[in-house]
Amino acid sequence: MPNPTRNSLMAEAIGSLLGELDPEPDREGLLETPERAAKAWEYWTKGYHEDLNSILKSFKDGSHGYDEMIIETDIPLYSKCEHHLADIFGVAHVGYVPNGSIVGLSKIVRLVEHFARRLQVQERLTVQIAETLHTALEAKGVGVILQCRHMCMEARGINRPSVITTTSCLRGAIKDVASARAEFISLVNGTKQRQV
Repeated sequence: MPNPTRNSLMAEAIGSLLGELDPEPDREGLLETPERAAKAWEYWTKGYHEDLNSILKSFKDGSHGYDEMIIETDIPLYSKCEHHLADIFGVAHVGYVPNGSIVGLSKIVRLVEHFARRLQVQERLTVQIAETLHTALEAKGVGVILQCRHMCMEARGINRPSVITTTSCLRGAIKDVASARAEFISLVNGTKQRQV
């Protein structure tokens, strides 16, 4: 939920930053930038203020004994690097083996969004998605693979564009049972993945 006090403080801080960065911080193009940027940062970090329990509502009556893997691939992901506040973007591939409960398909997308809309490192983001889904559903197994680009590496530092960082987190049967792990990897690799 928008917080007027927090937005006002952020706008003030952004105004100070602009004063340091631009020799003409009072020019027309920048006059409303602090307020606009504060609203943008409120959205980019909305994961801190969402109710996780409302996102992961599960259904026992909807599974009808379904016990095979459920996978959603190419879930768009946008986050901010906690080290430089630079963009992280890419896709998430999330799968699980139900244990009597399933979750609405849109909830997996919302779960990725919930943790991505924070200041992050990709490794922690991967684990947060996997462990939350595993715990909330008491799933037999969970697999998460993230494929992301990092502007802190592409637009500064070593300046190497289009490098894709891949992280994975496997839990339960998808980690411990070789055939389940192979099935998850195969299903993720078998989908037509969009260009990151």
